[in-house]
Amino acid sequence: MVTFSELGLSQKVLSAVEDAGYTIPTPIQAGAIPPALAHRDLLGIAQTGTGKTASFVLPMLTRLEKGRARARMPRTLILEPTRELAAQVQENFITYGKYHKLNIALLIGGVSFDEQDRKLERGADVLIATPGRLLDHQERGKLLLTGVEIFVIDEADRMLDMGFIPDIERIAKLIPFTRQTLFFSATMPSEIQILADRFLQNPEEIKVAPPSTTAKTVTQRLVAAKSKDYEKRATLRDLIRSQDNLKNAIIFCNRKRDVSELFRSLERHEFSAGALHGDMDQHSRTAMLQGFRDNKLQLLVASDVAARGLDLPDVSHVFNFDVPIHAEDYVHRIGRTGRAGRSGASFTLVTKRETKQLDAIEKLIDQKIEWHDGDLSGLSADSDDNDKPKGRNRRQTSKSTTEPLPSKRRTTNAVAKTEPTRIETPPMSTQKDATNDNKNKRGRRRNDYDDGPSPVGFGDDIPAFMMIGAKQ
Repeated sequence: MVTFSELGLSQKVLSAVEDAGYTIPTPIQAGAIPPALAHRDLLGIAQTGTGKTASFVLPMLTRLEKGRARARMPRTLILEPTRELAAQVQENFITYGKYHKLNIALLIGGVSFDEQDRKLERGADVLIATPGRLLDHQERGKLLLTGVEIFVIDEADRMLDMGFIPDIERIAKLIPFTRQTLFFSATMPSEIQILADRFLQNPEEIKVAPPSTTAKTVTQRLVAAKSKDYEKRATLRDLIRSQDNLKNAIIFCNRKRDVSELFRSLERHEFSAGALHGDMDQHSRTAMLQGFRDNKLQLLVASDVAARGLDLPDVSHVFNFDVPIHAEDYVHRIGRTGRAGRSGASFTLVTKRETKQLDAIEKLIDQKIEWHDGDLSGLSADSDDNDKPKGRNRRQTSKSTTEPLPSKRRTTNAVAKTEPTRIETPPMSTQKDATNDNKNKRGRRRNDYDDGPSPVGFGDDIPAFMMIGAKQ
Protein backbone atom coordinates (compact mmCIF):
# COMPACT_ATOMS: atom_id res chain seq x y z
CA MET A 1 0.00 0.00 0.00
CA VAL A 2 1.35 3.42 -0.98
CA THR A 3 2.08 5.97 1.75
CA PHE A 4 2.47 9.75 1.52
CA SER A 5 6.23 9.42 2.02
CA GLU A 6 6.48 7.54 -1.29
CA LEU A 7 4.82 10.24 -3.41
CA GLY A 8 7.75 12.67 -3.59
CA LEU A 9 6.39 15.34 -1.25
CA SER A 10 8.75 17.58 0.73
CA GLN A 11 9.54 16.90 4.36
CA LYS A 12 7.66 20.03 5.50
CA VAL A 13 4.51 18.84 3.77
CA LEU A 14 4.90 15.29 5.10
CA SER A 15 5.25 16.61 8.66
CA ALA A 16 2.07 18.67 8.30
CA VAL A 17 0.18 15.69 6.83
CA GLU A 18 1.35 13.51 9.71
CA ASP A 19 0.27 16.17 12.23
CA ALA A 20 -3.17 16.12 10.61
CA GLY A 21 -3.36 12.37 11.28
CA TYR A 22 -3.04 11.02 7.72
CA THR A 23 -0.61 8.35 6.55
CA ILE A 24 -2.33 6.64 3.60
CA PRO A 25 -3.38 8.71 0.56
CA THR A 26 -6.74 8.23 -1.10
CA PRO A 27 -6.72 6.78 -4.65
CA ILE A 28 -7.11 10.22 -6.28
CA GLN A 29 -4.26 11.59 -4.15
CA ALA A 30 -1.98 8.64 -4.92
CA GLY A 31 -2.71 9.00 -8.64
CA ALA A 32 -2.59 12.81 -8.94
CA ILE A 33 0.29 13.92 -6.71
CA PRO A 34 3.25 12.36 -8.65
CA PRO A 35 2.31 13.84 -12.09
CA ALA A 36 1.48 17.17 -10.45
CA LEU A 37 4.98 17.23 -8.92
CA ALA A 38 6.39 16.40 -12.36
CA HIS A 39 4.81 19.57 -13.84
CA ARG A 40 2.31 17.56 -15.94
CA ASP A 41 -1.15 18.87 -16.80
CA LEU A 42 -3.74 16.83 -14.98
CA LEU A 43 -7.37 15.79 -15.45
CA GLY A 44 -8.68 14.29 -12.20
CA ILE A 45 -12.11 12.69 -11.95
CA ALA A 46 -13.30 11.23 -8.67
CA GLN A 47 -16.54 11.08 -6.74
CA THR A 48 -17.01 13.73 -4.11
CA GLY A 49 -15.53 13.17 -0.65
CA THR A 50 -12.39 11.36 -1.87
CA GLY A 51 -9.82 14.06 -1.11
CA LYS A 52 -9.49 15.96 -4.40
CA THR A 53 -8.46 19.19 -2.65
CA ALA A 54 -5.35 17.67 -1.07
CA SER A 55 -4.49 16.21 -4.49
CA PHE A 56 -3.46 19.67 -5.68
CA VAL A 57 -2.73 21.44 -2.38
CA LEU A 58 0.07 19.07 -1.31
CA PRO A 59 2.11 19.12 -4.55
CA MET A 60 1.64 22.89 -4.84
CA LEU A 61 3.06 23.41 -1.36
CA THR A 62 6.09 21.29 -2.24
CA ARG A 63 6.76 23.29 -5.39
CA LEU A 64 6.22 26.66 -3.71
CA GLU A 65 9.09 26.09 -1.28
CA LYS A 66 11.37 27.55 -3.95
CA GLY A 67 10.87 31.10 -5.18
CA ARG A 68 9.07 34.15 -3.92
CA ALA A 69 5.97 36.10 -4.95
CA ARG A 70 6.07 39.68 -6.19
CA ALA A 71 3.53 42.40 -5.51
CA ARG A 72 0.27 41.97 -7.46
CA MET A 73 1.73 38.94 -9.28
CA PRO A 74 0.53 35.66 -7.70
CA ARG A 75 2.54 32.50 -8.34
CA THR A 76 -0.43 30.13 -8.39
CA LEU A 77 -4.15 30.54 -9.07
CA ILE A 78 -7.03 28.33 -7.91
CA LEU A 79 -10.54 29.02 -9.21
CA GLU A 80 -13.56 27.87 -7.20
CA PRO A 81 -17.26 28.24 -8.08
CA THR A 82 -18.44 29.39 -4.62
CA ARG A 83 -17.17 31.41 -1.69
CA GLU A 84 -17.47 28.45 0.67
CA LEU A 85 -15.30 26.22 -1.50
CA ALA A 86 -12.69 28.95 -1.87
CA ALA A 87 -12.56 29.49 1.90
CA GLN A 88 -12.28 25.74 2.42
CA VAL A 89 -9.28 25.48 0.08
CA GLN A 90 -7.66 28.30 2.05
CA GLU A 91 -8.14 26.25 5.23
CA ASN A 92 -6.38 23.32 3.55
CA PHE A 93 -3.39 25.50 2.69
CA ILE A 94 -3.24 26.76 6.26
CA THR A 95 -3.42 23.20 7.66
CA TYR A 96 -0.87 21.59 5.34
CA GLY A 97 1.31 24.70 4.96
CA LYS A 98 1.86 25.21 8.68
CA TYR A 99 5.66 24.82 8.22
CA HIS A 100 5.77 27.15 5.21
CA LYS A 101 5.90 30.93 5.20
CA LEU A 102 3.52 31.55 2.33
CA ASN A 103 1.21 34.45 1.61
CA ILE A 104 -2.31 33.29 0.79
CA ALA A 105 -4.86 35.67 -0.74
CA LEU A 106 -8.57 34.90 -0.90
CA LEU A 107 -10.61 36.88 -3.42
CA ILE A 108 -14.33 36.32 -2.91
CA GLY A 109 -17.44 38.48 -2.87
CA GLY A 110 -18.86 39.93 0.33
CA VAL A 111 -15.43 41.06 1.56
CA SER A 112 -13.82 44.50 1.37
CA PHE A 113 -11.81 45.24 -1.78
CA ASP A 114 -9.30 47.26 0.27
CA GLU A 115 -8.40 44.33 2.51
CA GLN A 116 -7.93 42.08 -0.52
CA ASP A 117 -5.84 44.75 -2.29
CA ARG A 118 -3.45 44.90 0.67
CA LYS A 119 -2.87 41.14 0.49
CA LEU A 120 -2.17 41.34 -3.23
CA GLU A 121 0.29 44.20 -2.68
CA ARG A 122 2.30 42.04 -0.28
CA GLY A 123 2.64 39.38 -2.96
CA ALA A 124 0.54 36.19 -3.03
CA ASP A 125 2.18 32.79 -3.33
CA VAL A 126 -1.31 31.27 -3.48
CA LEU A 127 -4.31 33.07 -4.92
CA ILE A 128 -7.70 31.43 -4.36
CA ALA A 129 -10.64 33.16 -6.03
CA THR A 130 -14.10 33.01 -7.50
CA PRO A 131 -14.07 34.11 -11.18
CA GLY A 132 -16.17 37.26 -10.81
CA ARG A 133 -14.17 38.83 -7.98
CA LEU A 134 -10.88 37.91 -9.65
CA LEU A 135 -11.85 39.77 -12.83
CA ASP A 136 -13.01 42.75 -10.77
CA HIS A 137 -9.51 43.11 -9.31
CA GLN A 138 -7.87 42.58 -12.68
CA GLU A 139 -10.02 45.24 -14.35
CA ARG A 140 -9.16 47.70 -11.56
CA GLY A 141 -5.47 47.22 -12.31
CA LYS A 142 -4.75 45.64 -8.93
CA LEU A 143 -3.76 42.22 -10.26
CA LEU A 144 -1.37 40.82 -12.87
CA LEU A 145 -1.60 37.14 -13.84
CA THR A 146 1.55 36.97 -15.96
CA GLY A 147 3.48 35.26 -13.15
CA VAL A 148 1.09 32.34 -12.58
CA GLU A 149 2.93 29.00 -12.75
CA ILE A 150 0.14 26.64 -11.67
CA PHE A 151 -3.52 27.10 -12.65
CA VAL A 152 -6.17 24.96 -10.93
CA ILE A 153 -9.82 24.75 -12.01
CA ASP A 154 -11.73 22.96 -9.27
CA GLU A 155 -15.29 21.62 -9.61
CA ALA A 156 -15.17 22.27 -13.36
CA ASP A 157 -18.68 20.95 -14.01
CA ARG A 158 -20.09 23.27 -11.37
CA MET A 159 -18.37 26.15 -13.14
CA LEU A 160 -20.30 25.14 -16.25
CA ASP A 161 -23.63 25.00 -14.40
CA MET A 162 -23.10 28.44 -12.87
CA GLY A 163 -22.21 30.09 -16.17
CA PHE A 164 -18.56 30.77 -15.34
CA ILE A 165 -17.08 29.30 -18.51
CA PRO A 166 -16.78 32.65 -20.39
CA ASP A 167 -15.02 34.14 -17.35
CA ILE A 168 -12.64 31.17 -17.14
CA GLU A 169 -11.78 31.56 -20.81
CA ARG A 170 -11.00 35.24 -20.23
CA ILE A 171 -8.82 34.41 -17.23
CA ALA A 172 -6.96 31.68 -19.10
CA LYS A 173 -5.91 34.21 -21.77
CA LEU A 174 -4.31 36.36 -19.06
CA ILE A 175 -2.10 33.50 -17.79
CA PRO A 176 1.15 32.41 -19.50
CA PHE A 177 0.74 29.59 -22.00
CA THR A 178 3.60 27.71 -20.28
CA ARG A 179 1.60 27.28 -17.08
CA GLN A 180 0.68 23.93 -15.56
CA THR A 181 -3.09 23.36 -15.53
CA LEU A 182 -4.96 21.01 -13.20
CA PHE A 183 -8.62 20.10 -13.75
CA PHE A 184 -10.68 18.41 -11.01
CA SER A 185 -14.32 17.37 -10.96
CA ALA A 186 -16.68 14.65 -9.78
CA THR A 187 -18.57 14.55 -13.10
CA MET A 188 -17.38 15.12 -16.65
CA PRO A 189 -20.13 16.18 -19.07
CA SER A 190 -19.21 16.56 -22.73
CA GLU A 191 -19.03 20.37 -22.54
CA ILE A 192 -16.37 20.18 -19.84
CA GLN A 193 -14.45 17.56 -21.80
CA ILE A 194 -14.28 20.00 -24.73
CA LEU A 195 -13.05 22.72 -22.40
CA ALA A 196 -10.43 20.43 -20.88
CA ASP A 197 -9.15 19.54 -24.34
CA ARG A 198 -8.71 23.25 -25.04
CA PHE A 199 -6.91 24.13 -21.78
CA LEU A 200 -4.83 21.02 -21.07
CA GLN A 201 -1.66 20.00 -22.90
CA ASN A 202 -1.12 16.23 -23.07
CA PRO A 203 -2.70 15.73 -19.63
CA GLU A 204 -2.35 12.82 -17.26
CA GLU A 205 -5.85 11.44 -16.68
CA ILE A 206 -6.64 10.10 -13.22
CA LYS A 207 -10.02 8.40 -12.92
CA VAL A 208 -10.43 6.57 -9.66
CA ALA A 209 -14.16 5.97 -10.13
CA PRO A 210 -16.49 6.03 -13.12
CA PRO A 211 -17.89 9.53 -13.71
CA SER A 212 -21.09 10.27 -11.79
CA THR A 213 -20.97 7.28 -9.47
CA THR A 214 -22.19 7.52 -5.90
CA ALA A 215 -20.28 6.38 -2.84
CA LYS A 216 -21.02 2.82 -1.74
CA THR A 217 -21.03 3.97 1.88
CA VAL A 218 -24.28 5.90 1.30
CA THR A 219 -27.64 4.10 1.59
CA GLN A 220 -30.02 5.69 -0.93
CA ARG A 221 -33.82 5.66 -0.66
CA LEU A 222 -36.76 7.36 -2.39
CA VAL A 223 -39.79 8.65 -0.49
CA ALA A 224 -43.17 9.17 -2.18
CA ALA A 225 -44.59 12.61 -1.39
CA LYS A 226 -47.63 14.68 -2.32
CA SER A 227 -47.08 17.90 -4.25
CA LYS A 228 -48.73 20.38 -1.92
CA ASP A 229 -46.04 22.14 0.08
CA TYR A 230 -47.58 21.66 3.53
CA GLU A 231 -48.10 17.92 2.89
CA LYS A 232 -44.57 17.55 1.57
CA ARG A 233 -43.15 19.32 4.63
CA ALA A 234 -45.17 17.03 6.88
CA THR A 235 -43.72 13.99 5.07
CA LEU A 236 -40.21 15.34 5.64
CA ARG A 237 -40.82 15.96 9.35
CA ASP A 238 -42.16 12.44 9.84
CA LEU A 239 -39.16 11.04 7.97
CA ILE A 240 -36.70 12.98 10.12
CA ARG A 241 -38.39 11.85 13.33
CA SER A 242 -38.29 8.21 12.19
CA GLN A 243 -34.47 8.15 11.86
CA ASP A 244 -33.09 6.60 15.05
CA ASN A 245 -29.45 7.17 14.12
CA LEU A 246 -29.75 10.74 12.84
CA LYS A 247 -26.88 12.84 14.20
CA ASN A 248 -27.25 15.77 11.81
CA ALA A 249 -28.47 16.33 8.27
CA ILE A 250 -28.38 18.64 5.27
CA ILE A 251 -31.75 19.22 3.58
CA PHE A 252 -31.48 20.36 -0.05
CA CYS A 253 -34.04 22.50 -1.90
CA ASN A 254 -33.92 23.59 -5.53
CA ARG A 255 -34.89 27.22 -4.91
CA LYS A 256 -33.68 29.82 -2.43
CA ARG A 257 -37.27 30.77 -1.62
CA ASP A 258 -38.05 27.16 -0.64
CA VAL A 259 -34.97 27.10 1.60
CA SER A 260 -36.35 30.03 3.61
CA GLU A 261 -39.88 28.63 3.80
CA LEU A 262 -38.76 25.16 4.87
CA PHE A 263 -36.36 26.60 7.44
CA ARG A 264 -39.14 28.67 9.03
CA SER A 265 -41.46 25.65 9.03
CA LEU A 266 -38.90 23.46 10.79
CA GLU A 267 -38.30 26.18 13.37
CA ARG A 268 -42.05 26.44 14.05
CA HIS A 269 -42.08 22.69 14.71
CA GLU A 270 -39.19 23.09 17.17
CA PHE A 271 -36.41 21.48 15.12
CA SER A 272 -32.85 22.74 15.56
CA ALA A 273 -32.35 24.17 12.06
CA GLY A 274 -30.39 26.73 10.08
CA ALA A 275 -30.48 27.96 6.48
CA LEU A 276 -27.82 28.48 3.82
CA HIS A 277 -28.32 29.97 0.35
CA GLY A 278 -26.64 32.33 -2.10
CA ASP A 279 -28.56 35.50 -1.15
CA MET A 280 -27.17 35.50 2.40
CA ASP A 281 -24.22 37.78 3.15
CA GLN A 282 -20.83 36.15 3.64
CA HIS A 283 -20.73 36.67 7.40
CA SER A 284 -24.11 34.95 7.87
CA ARG A 285 -23.13 32.04 5.60
CA THR A 286 -19.85 31.49 7.44
CA ALA A 287 -21.53 31.69 10.85
CA MET A 288 -24.27 29.26 9.80
CA LEU A 289 -21.75 26.70 8.49
CA GLN A 290 -19.66 26.98 11.63
CA GLY A 291 -22.71 26.47 13.81
CA PHE A 292 -23.51 23.29 11.88
CA ARG A 293 -19.90 22.06 12.14
CA ASP A 294 -19.92 22.71 15.90
CA ASN A 295 -23.18 20.71 16.29
CA LYS A 296 -25.09 23.77 17.48
CA LEU A 297 -27.56 23.05 14.66
CA GLN A 298 -28.84 19.58 13.81
CA LEU A 299 -30.41 20.41 10.45
CA LEU A 300 -29.06 22.68 7.70
CA VAL A 301 -31.55 23.62 4.98
CA ALA A 302 -29.55 24.59 1.90
CA SER A 303 -29.58 25.28 -1.79
CA ASP A 304 -26.96 23.70 -4.04
CA VAL A 305 -24.42 26.23 -2.76
CA ALA A 306 -23.70 23.54 -0.12
CA ALA A 307 -23.71 20.59 -2.52
CA ARG A 308 -20.22 20.91 -3.94
CA GLY A 309 -17.07 20.12 -2.05
CA LEU A 310 -17.88 21.60 1.36
CA ASP A 311 -15.83 19.83 4.00
CA LEU A 312 -18.48 18.63 6.44
CA PRO A 313 -16.97 15.21 7.17
CA ASP A 314 -19.40 13.84 9.73
CA VAL A 315 -22.88 14.35 8.25
CA SER A 316 -25.09 11.34 8.96
CA HIS A 317 -28.02 12.10 6.63
CA VAL A 318 -28.93 13.99 3.48
CA PHE A 319 -32.55 14.75 2.60
CA ASN A 320 -33.49 15.99 -0.87
CA PHE A 321 -36.69 17.96 -0.27
CA ASP A 322 -36.77 18.47 -4.05
CA VAL A 323 -35.43 16.13 -6.71
CA PRO A 324 -32.51 18.09 -8.21
CA ILE A 325 -33.18 19.58 -11.65
CA HIS A 326 -29.73 18.56 -12.91
CA ALA A 327 -28.98 14.88 -12.40
CA GLU A 328 -25.29 15.58 -11.63
CA ASP A 329 -26.32 17.60 -8.57
CA TYR A 330 -27.76 14.43 -7.02
CA VAL A 331 -24.27 12.90 -6.94
CA HIS A 332 -22.84 15.96 -5.21
CA ARG A 333 -25.72 16.34 -2.75
CA ILE A 334 -25.62 12.82 -1.37
CA GLY A 335 -21.83 13.03 -1.36
CA ARG A 336 -22.13 15.29 1.70
CA THR A 337 -22.69 12.13 3.75
CA GLY A 338 -20.77 8.84 3.86
CA ARG A 339 -17.43 10.68 3.66
CA ALA A 340 -14.00 9.43 4.72
CA GLY A 341 -15.21 5.83 5.00
CA ARG A 342 -18.16 6.63 7.25
CA SER A 343 -21.62 5.28 6.50
CA GLY A 344 -24.44 7.64 5.60
CA ALA A 345 -28.03 7.73 4.39
CA SER A 346 -29.84 9.81 1.78
CA PHE A 347 -33.58 10.19 1.27
CA THR A 348 -35.10 11.91 -1.77
CA LEU A 349 -38.73 13.07 -1.67
CA VAL A 350 -40.36 12.44 -5.04
CA THR A 351 -43.71 13.75 -6.29
CA LYS A 352 -45.52 12.67 -9.44
CA ARG A 353 -44.27 15.80 -11.18
CA GLU A 354 -40.64 14.83 -10.60
CA THR A 355 -40.49 11.38 -12.21
CA LYS A 356 -38.58 12.70 -15.24
CA GLN A 357 -35.82 14.10 -13.03
CA LEU A 358 -35.70 10.81 -11.14
CA ASP A 359 -35.36 8.83 -14.38
CA ALA A 360 -32.44 11.07 -15.41
CA ILE A 361 -30.69 10.47 -12.08
CA GLU A 362 -31.06 6.71 -12.25
CA LYS A 363 -29.77 6.75 -15.82
CA LEU A 364 -26.77 8.87 -14.80
CA ILE A 365 -25.72 6.72 -11.85
CA ASP A 366 -26.70 3.53 -13.71
CA GLN A 367 -28.70 2.03 -10.86
CA LYS A 368 -32.25 1.86 -9.57
CA ILE A 369 -32.83 3.53 -6.22
CA GLU A 370 -35.04 1.65 -3.76
CA TRP A 371 -38.27 3.12 -2.42
CA HIS A 372 -38.82 3.68 1.29
CA ASP A 373 -42.29 2.54 2.44
CA GLY A 374 -43.84 2.27 -1.02
CA ASP A 375 -43.63 4.11 -4.32
CA LEU A 376 -45.85 6.80 -5.85
CA SER A 377 -48.63 4.33 -6.64
CA GLY A 378 -49.26 4.01 -2.91
CA LEU A 379 -50.31 7.64 -2.49
CA SER A 380 -53.97 8.24 -1.64
CA ALA A 381 -56.34 9.09 -4.49
CA ASP A 382 -56.71 12.76 -3.48
CA SER A 383 -53.04 13.29 -4.25
CA ASP A 384 -53.92 13.26 -7.93
CA ASP A 385 -55.70 16.61 -7.46
CA ASN A 386 -52.57 18.03 -5.88
CA ASP A 387 -50.50 17.16 -8.93
CA LYS A 388 -52.61 19.06 -11.44
CA PRO A 389 -50.82 22.01 -13.03
CA LYS A 390 -51.93 25.43 -11.87
CA GLY A 391 -52.85 26.41 -15.42
CA ARG A 392 -55.40 23.63 -15.57
CA ASN A 393 -56.95 24.75 -12.30
CA ARG A 394 -57.35 28.26 -13.68
CA ARG A 395 -59.21 26.97 -16.73
CA GLN A 396 -61.50 24.92 -14.52
CA THR A 397 -62.19 27.93 -12.31
CA SER A 398 -63.00 30.10 -15.29
CA LYS A 399 -65.46 27.49 -16.54
CA SER A 400 -67.11 27.16 -13.15
CA THR A 401 -68.00 30.84 -13.00
CA THR A 402 -70.13 30.47 -16.16
CA GLU A 403 -72.18 27.55 -14.84
CA PRO A 404 -75.91 28.12 -14.00
CA LEU A 405 -76.51 29.63 -10.60
CA PRO A 406 -77.70 27.36 -7.79
CA SER A 407 -81.45 26.65 -7.52
CA LYS A 408 -81.73 28.87 -4.45
CA ARG A 409 -80.51 31.86 -6.44
CA ARG A 410 -82.96 31.18 -9.29
CA THR A 411 -85.86 31.04 -6.81
CA THR A 412 -84.86 34.37 -5.30
CA ASN A 413 -84.79 35.97 -8.71
CA ALA A 414 -88.23 34.57 -9.58
CA VAL A 415 -89.72 36.10 -6.44
CA ALA A 416 -88.08 39.39 -7.24
CA LYS A 417 -89.96 39.59 -10.55
CA THR A 418 -93.37 39.50 -8.84
CA GLU A 419 -92.46 41.54 -5.77
CA PRO A 420 -89.77 44.04 -6.79
CA THR A 421 -87.39 44.81 -4.01
CA ARG A 422 -85.35 47.98 -3.75
CA ILE A 423 -81.68 47.22 -4.38
CA GLU A 424 -79.21 49.69 -2.92
CA THR A 425 -75.96 49.94 -4.87
CA PRO A 426 -72.79 50.16 -2.82
CA PRO A 427 -70.65 53.32 -2.98
CA MET A 428 -68.30 53.59 -5.97
CA SER A 429 -65.23 53.06 -3.80
CA THR A 430 -66.66 49.79 -2.54
CA GLN A 431 -67.37 48.62 -6.09
CA LYS A 432 -63.82 49.45 -7.13
CA ASP A 433 -62.38 47.59 -4.13
CA ALA A 434 -64.48 44.54 -4.99
CA THR A 435 -63.27 44.60 -8.59
CA ASN A 436 -59.63 44.78 -7.49
CA ASP A 437 -60.19 42.04 -4.96
CA ASN A 438 -61.58 39.74 -7.64
CA LYS A 439 -58.55 40.41 -9.83
CA ASN A 440 -56.27 39.49 -6.94
CA LYS A 441 -58.17 36.26 -6.46
CA ARG A 442 -57.67 35.08 -10.01
CA GLY A 443 -57.71 31.29 -10.23
CA ARG A 444 -60.00 30.84 -7.20
CA ARG A 445 -63.78 30.35 -7.16
CA ARG A 446 -65.75 33.43 -6.12
CA ASN A 447 -67.93 32.82 -3.05
CA ASP A 448 -70.10 35.96 -3.02
CA TYR A 449 -72.65 36.35 -5.82
CA ASP A 450 -75.16 39.23 -6.06
CA ASP A 451 -78.45 37.38 -5.53
CA GLY A 452 -80.81 40.25 -6.43
CA PRO A 453 -81.87 41.58 -9.84
CA SER A 454 -79.49 43.97 -11.51
CA PRO A 455 -80.73 47.58 -11.35
CA VAL A 456 -81.45 49.39 -14.61
CA GLY A 457 -79.77 52.78 -14.87
CA PHE A 458 -79.82 54.32 -11.38
CA GLY A 459 -82.45 51.92 -10.15
CA ASP A 460 -84.76 53.58 -7.57
CA ASP A 461 -81.98 55.91 -6.38
CA ILE A 462 -82.48 58.70 -8.95
CA PRO A 463 -80.48 61.80 -8.03
CA ALA A 464 -82.66 64.81 -7.11
CA PHE A 465 -81.15 67.10 -9.74
CA MET A 466 -82.43 64.77 -12.48
CA MET A 467 -86.03 65.22 -11.22
CA ILE A 468 -85.97 68.97 -11.98
CA GLY A 469 -88.00 69.75 -15.05
CA ALA A 470 -86.33 71.23 -18.05
CA LYS A 471 -86.76 74.96 -18.58
CA GLN A 472 -89.16 75.90 -21.35
